[in-house]
Amino acid sequence: MTTLSQRSKSLLAAAALAVLAALAGCAGAGTDRTEARSTKAAPPAAVPKAKAKAKAAGGLPGMPPLLDPKDVYAADRPNRLSPVVKGFPSRVYVPNTNSNTVSVIDPKTYKVIETIKVGVQPQHVVPSWDLKTLWVNNNRGHTLTPIDPRTGVAGKPVEVHDPYNLYFTPNGKYAVVMASLDRELVFRDPHTMERVHTEPVSCYGVNHADFSADGRYFVVSCEFSGELLKVDTEKMKVIGQQRLPFRGAMPQDVKLSPDGRTFYIADMMAHGMWVLNGDTFAPPRLLPTGKGCHGLYVSRDSKEMYVSNRGEGSVSVYDFARGTLTKKWHLPDGGSPDMGGVSADGKVLWLSGRYDSEVYAIDTTTGKQLARIPVGGGPHGLAVYPQPGRYSLGHTGVFR
Repeated sequence: MTTLSQRSKSLLAAAALAVLAALAGCAGAGTDRTEARSTKAAPPAAVPKAKAKAKAAGGLPGMPPLLDPKDVYAADRPNRLSPVVKGFPSRVYVPNTNSNTVSVIDPKTYKVIETIKVGVQPQHVVPSWDLKTLWVNNNRGHTLTPIDPRTGVAGKPVEVHDPYNLYFTPNGKYAVVMASLDRELVFRDPHTMERVHTEPVSCYGVNHADFSADGRYFVVSCEFSGELLKVDTEKMKVIGQQRLPFRGAMPQDVKLSPDGRTFYIADMMAHGMWVLNGDTFAPPRLLPTGKGCHGLYVSRDSKEMYVSNRGEGSVSVYDFARGTLTKKWHLPDGGSPDMGGVSADGKVLWLSGRYDSEVYAIDTTTGKQLARIPVGGGPHGLAVYPQPGRYSLGHTGVFR
């Protein structure tokens, strides 16, 4: 009897913690997920079909082999666009969580050229594995809105419950919905979005992820309980779980190093990146970057990573080879840099200004702010599209 009572108390305490954490986490302000502001302030050749279907050596069956086993981002070089996206207009798609719209920006003029109405609480704009569709994750509307990136036209919404974020397995076999409030990882058909398998999780707030170099597993951040999950891709099962060694940890974006040896996990409350060996899944170490560390974006030459520090209006630059931060760029008028991506030529970093209804364009060579563009309320996971790469792993554009 005592054991049951203690367990009930533990669950109630965890639930209360999740509700309180939602006040400052990654999610945008809305009916079910709210948060308070924390601060003032030459073309490649097409991939042969036989190779695309081949099994990577020791890797996930059906995953296209890496172009370079020493660099998982070798297919993402400047302007190396897949034949699939040739002819797609270059655009920046910004989901406005509080306005239930997507602002479409022309990166040449830095102007909003269209506003698309979507479902309730759009969180991220996610490129599909086959690069042909952009999926808008309408978290509280329980739908995904497809956008044709060739025409910019939105299609009929698809019913998907609690789609906070969306990923695709490296072999293109499944879409993986991060059902944050449902506390589930939902594996779906990547085209119809029909449910295939549901993996319940015991942590709170599953939101971001990235896959190992061989595609055999992926690491997931749980923002509301400060935990990480390790998931077997093929078996669709959680095979590891750990709590981060920091009181009040709130992990966000996840990114694999170019050499495939290390996972980096942004943490907006620990104000830095966790450095994790995904194979051993041993407790990670913390590398401080700045207040409100949030988004992680690899440069086109795979040498650096741009780290958005939402709580202080800055971007830190991390050098992979040296294993250290080398620069920090501060937005001239402050701001709340959140999620985004790098332009196809690698020259511009695009980030949403989560609490300021704006988008920032930043020169990746100098760190200079190129533009500050007004958009709707609560801009979140913006996608720069198209980008180089053979296929998409999801989120706002993780390409390999």
